[in-house]
Parts: sequence; C-alpha cells; structure tokens
Amino acid sequence: MNTITHTPGYGAAQRIAPVIEQFLGGPPPVRIRMWDGSETGPEDAPTVHVRSRRALRRLLWQPGELGLAEAYITGDIDIADNLAAGLRAMRRASREQGVQLPRPGVADRLRAAGTALRLGAVGPRPPVPAARAGLSGALHSRARDRAAISHHYDLSNAFYSLLLDETMAYSCGYWTGTGPDYGPADAQRDKLELICRKLGLRPGARLLDIGCGWGSLTLHAAARHGVRVTAVTLAKEQAAYVRGQVAERGLEDLVEVHACDYRDVAALPGFQGGYDAVSTVEMGEHVGDAEYPAFTALLHSVLRPRGRALVQQMSRGSTAPGGGAFIESYIAPDMHMRPLGETVGLLEGAGLEVRDVESMREHYVLTVEAWHRTLEERWPEFVALVGEETARVWRLYLVGGALAFEERRMGVDQILSVRPDAEGSAGLPATRHDWHTGLGAAAGQDGGVPAEPVIAGPRPGSGR
Repeated sequence: MNTITHTPGYGAAQRIAPVIEQFLGGPPPVRIRMWDGSETGPEDAPTVHVRSRRALRRLLWQPGELGLAEAYITGDIDIADNLAAGLRAMRRASREQGVQLPRPGVADRLRAAGTALRLGAVGPRPPVPAARAGLSGALHSRARDRAAISHHYDLSNAFYSLLLDETMAYSCGYWTGTGPDYGPADAQRDKLELICRKLGLRPGARLLDIGCGWGSLTLHAAARHGVRVTAVTLAKEQAAYVRGQVAERGLEDLVEVHACDYRDVAALPGFQGGYDAVSTVEMGEHVGDAEYPAFTALLHSVLRPRGRALVQQMSRGSTAPGGGAFIESYIAPDMHMRPLGETVGLLEGAGLEVRDVESMREHYVLTVEAWHRTLEERWPEFVALVGEETARVWRLYLVGGALAFEERRMGVDQILSVRPDAEGSAGLPATRHDWHTGLGAAAGQDGGVPAEPVIAGPRPGSGR
C-alpha cells in the first residue's frame, strides 16, 4: 500500500494537499512535486510535476479534464519519466480508490481560490493554447463539418507523413504477425486486404470510398484488385495528396478523387445508379448523432442490390463518455461515438442486412502505440514542424487513446452489411474462410482475392 509522505518544511505541496483531497474525495493517487521543490503524496507513485503557479490558475478557471490537459499541453504540468505508465497508474489508483475527476462546488472553489491566493497563483485566465479548435455555426452544418475536418486532417501532409507508415493509413491496423519483420505498414496492408476481401472486390467492380483519408484503401483496391474507385474526402490536403499518388502510380483510369461533403456523393459524375461496394473507414464518428440515420440511408441508396458496405468505426462502452473534453477540443471536434449495438441497429434500420461484425479493439492498442513510438523517436522533428504545444497535444492524445482501447472504454469494429436484392439474396459466400486464409504480410503483397464476386453475373456498365 502506498504511503503518503511530505517533504520537510511547509511548502506549496503541503498547502495544496488539502484542496486536492477535497476535490478528489480522497488522497491523491500520485506524487506531487511543486515548483518550489516541495512534495506530497505516495512515494512509489508516478510523479506529477507542477512547474508553475500558472498551472493552478488554469485549473481554477477550467477545472476538470480540459484544465488538466491544457496545463500539460503548455508544459505547466508534466509527468516525470513515462507519460503512458503515469496515466495508467493514475487510472488504476483512481479505480481502486474510487477517486473521481474534480466536480467542485462553490465552497470548494472559494477554498481553492484562497489557497491559490496565498500561493500567488491568482490572476487573469491564462491564454488558451493555439492548438485548441475554435468552431462556430450550427452543429454538423456543412461549413462547421468542413472546419472540424480541416482542424484535424489539414494539420499538414508533412506531419502525417512523419507520423504514419508508408501506407499513410490513419486508422486501426490488423495485426496478423509479430516479431521484428512485421510492423505497422504490414498491419495496415493486412487491414486493407481484409476490407477488400470482405467487400468481395473484383477487377471492374465499382467502389465508393467515403472519407478516403490519404487514399490507402483507394490505392490498394485499384492497384491490387483492378477496382474502379470513387474516393471522397472533405479535407483538401488529403484530396491533393491522393490525386498526386493516383498520378504517380498511373491509376488515372481507375480512380476519381472528389473533395466534397459525403452528402453530395449521389450527385457526383458517373454515379449511374449504384456502386458494387461502399467503404467508410473511421469516418462515421464525424457524422454526428442526429445525422447518422441519414448517413446509413445514404450507404443503402448508393449500393446496387447485393452490394456490400463495410463500416470500420470506433465505438464507446455503454457507460463510457466517448471522446471527452480534451479530444473534442483539440483532436476531433464534434466527434460522436456510440455503443456498437446502436450502430448495428441504425444500419439495419436503413434496410441493410448486417452479416459480420469483427472487433479490432486490441489491434488499435498496437496501432496507436506504434504511432506513439514514432512520435517519441522523432520528437525534435515534430516539434520543429508543428511546435512544442501541438506535439504535446499529440503525445497526450496517443497515450490516452491507447489506454482507452486497452481498458475497453473505446472500441473499434468492422461491420459488413449488404443490400439484399428483391428476392432477399445477399450473394455472400457461405463462410468467412476466404477472408482470412493466407492473410498476412505476404497476402498484402500478392493481392489475394476472395472466391466470391460482389455481384453474380454481369453488371450494367461494368464491361463484363
């Protein structure tokens, strides 16, 4: 059991300790070192270093998760040694001790303000870090959605090229191998191949890739499977990157890239009544709760009969909050996650038949940890590119994200559904055998394909 100790004398740590206990409802689960060198808390716990009085001022103005996050982003608070180990230990201690995030009342705030005054920490509200999103307008209006997507995905192609592997896939990988010869790029190629197999893609098939990102699935489906792809993204930086890759790889005859809202896909040139398959990989979280039924109706409407839809999407636990104040303010503003079952119900409500659901939660722990390793290994480059505060935003985001998936507060799933034809036929293979057989780094290279096509027989306009 941790032993609470105090350093000799009566410093800032001893003054602030009663306030912390009042806010948390119990002793702190971490060691606290203040700017004057005084310490309090368990000796064998992770150490939180409060580097300046401004940290207390931030917490007075913005109590709770967001205030703590902004104090970390600005460097007013730091966690000694390993941030991931520190956050994990704090959450474990919080669960065991029943400690909750601060929910201060008026009396608590007055008491804290008095302590802060004695410590010289009272003053005007500190400036909000520049990396914080500042959206305006109606929730999920086209203009606000465009701004939300731009905030995250238009950070710069250079930043994401530094963070991601050569596939430029910014979504959960599918880790079929281990060891030094298997890495993040292999896991992403395996994920891309698995999606193509689940969608039953064949040469000449038509795929609509909604929220195509930097084109990892679009390029894989076209190059490996000869699929004609309509790729859609709201992020201008992404669209420019994908167009460049299409030209570089000589795929102009197979790929069209459109920078537009997903609500406009039915009006795109060449729509001609439907696609053989539609994919949306970790884009549905940005759609919004009220708008999601219309989104699932769109997935149904763009498909031909017996066409398949693959939704890879993050979820939250039934009692988990989802993104939280930090994520929504700094990473993915207006993002909405729901429990998996609710998304399945919305897909079925749109007339799609859900045929397969595969959880990839543990795969996301591995994926995010790989991104975090890259961030730490190339830290000076990230700081030079985007600045110290933005780099710290991403460190906190990746470390906290891996922990959320590890603890089952968040999940991610591939949901395969189909639009049955008038007779109720789905046209799917009898088993999942061909989806996973031989899948691995080698399968990502040889372009293996499933045994069943999306549509049995010739398709209008397919040239077959």
